Amino acid sequence: TAYYQPSLTAEYDEDSPGGDFDFFSNLVTKWEAAARLPGDSTRQVVVRSGVVLGRGGGAIGHMLLPFRLGLGGPIGSGHQFFPWIHIGDLAGILTHALEANHVHGVLNGVAPSSATNAEFAQTLGAALGHRAFIPLPSTMVQAVFGRERAIMLLEGQKVIPRRTLATGYQYSFPELGAALKEIVA
Repeated sequence: TAYYQPSLTAEYDEDSPGGDFDFFSNLVTKWEAAARLPGDSTRQVVVRSGVVLGRGGGAIGHMLLPFRLGLGGPIGSGHQFFPWIHIGDLAGILTHALEANHVHGVLNGVAPSSATNAEFAQTLGAALGHRAFIPLPSTMVQAVFGRERAIMLLEGQKVIPRRTLATGYQYSFPELGAALKEIVA
């Protein structure tokens, strides 16, 4: 979802503009252009995924220890949107795109329920039986990850899977609480 410009207020769907405002949006634009097949004879689908949540590593793997110790909390202000998806649903969207001939174009691989980073932190803390109130300051994030990568954590986008839903995909984990409980169980 780095294709879309970070915003505290804008809402993006598959038809929203983006792709030309920073390193990551330009990278996504170049990936999509490189994957595009010439002509119209082949059905093409692009899935723009949010933060993929699943067991055994990835984004959640880096977050679990501080949250299990009761030291977790929002990143920066916590007001930024956190577009997420359960790994089972991302796999489901990819399978749906392969099997359903009517699916084409861009699909947003994000859950239909959006959350801010603060809401994500509270929900993860609750799934682990802890409070999540200790924020990770923006300056610390920038020092650890560098300015460009920190943007991905400190600024977010509210991304809606409008076309994904319209194609008939049925989410197994549309709500953050159920997704996180399944992952940390």
